[in-house]
Amino acid sequence: MKALSKSAFLIACSLVLLTACGSNGSGKSAGAHSGPNALTGMPGINGPVLFVKIDDTQPAHPQIGLGKADVVYIEQVEGGLTRLAAVFSSQLPPFIGPIRSARISDIDLMANYGRPAFAYSGAQKLFLPVIKAANIEDLGAEHEPPSIYSRDPSRQDPTNMLLDPQALLTKAIVTEKRSIDTAKSVGWKFGPLPKTGVPIVSVDLKWPASSYQVTWSAPQKRWLLSYRHQPDLGSDGIQLGSPTFIIQNVSITNSIYHDHNNNYTPFSNTVGSGTGYLLRDGQSIPLYWNRATPTAATTWTLKDGSPAYFSPGQVWIALTDQKPTFTMPAPTGTPAPTPTK
Repeated sequence: MKALSKSAFLIACSLVLLTACGSNGSGKSAGAHSGPNALTGMPGINGPVLFVKIDDTQPAHPQIGLGKADVVYIEQVEGGLTRLAAVFSSQLPPFIGPIRSARISDIDLMANYGRPAFAYSGAQKLFLPVIKAANIEDLGAEHEPPSIYSRDPSRQDPTNMLLDPQALLTKAIVTEKRSIDTAKSVGWKFGPLPKTGVPIVSVDLKWPASSYQVTWSAPQKRWLLSYRHQPDLGSDGIQLGSPTFIIQNVSITNSIYHDHNNNYTPFSNTVGSGTGYLLRDGQSIPLYWNRATPTAATTWTLKDGSPAYFSPGQVWIALTDQKPTFTMPAPTGTPAPTPTK
């Protein structure tokens, strides 16, 4: 066996730390001081970037491993449903899933992260050359053994595929010497709460056939997620949520790809510029985003051009072209409603 290069050795060591973090649930790397993590602003390591596609239909819930992701994107797919793209770099859970197929919107999202590893299960035939040409390490299920992409017998196909991320990255980096970039800033910055916010209780986000509700929890200091008006629980029973939730207004148009029912695959355009909302600390803050090219970082600013600082921790980004519905706090002194009998 050939000796590992210094960089490969450091990445191999980081994989051990990533798994240790995922298993103890602390969210920090035991003994690692190379942070803060570029994606979360939290103490930890900047490990290899793993971009994973996860089913977001009703049968896919509860999803597995999302609580350990650094970033989670909500994308619109065929039929107006949603699918998730989760980014892992500071910690790895034992399993992630259910794993599903790739979509065209993923290509531009991944370009923000340099050369990430891409974990998914299949893609439309016409789309495969695009994946092959992208600046990624293609670690899809079609190329890997069932010891890495397994099936959960307690779930029904097609929402039963699980990924062992530690085994996948170890095989790719240590055994196969693949080149996978470690986490770096993709444009957002962490800092104090902007003064332009408006207090809100919750926000309702809709896609043609899916919805999320995002509610502020002061005791937990994070936004708690509900999926189709039901608490969005992970497989560990903990409700999903994050200190920072971004609503990114994007154009969503039909691509040239479609599924077996001839439903066209939507393309969410994250290159260019647009508006949105930064949700943090119980407030909604209007923001602007700008990204000149697919490989450029996305800048997030306030109306005056100053940075729209994120709160340290996991980041969720909802890609949508629908107007959100905000619920504001009741005015001070408003009497409580009379209970009905």
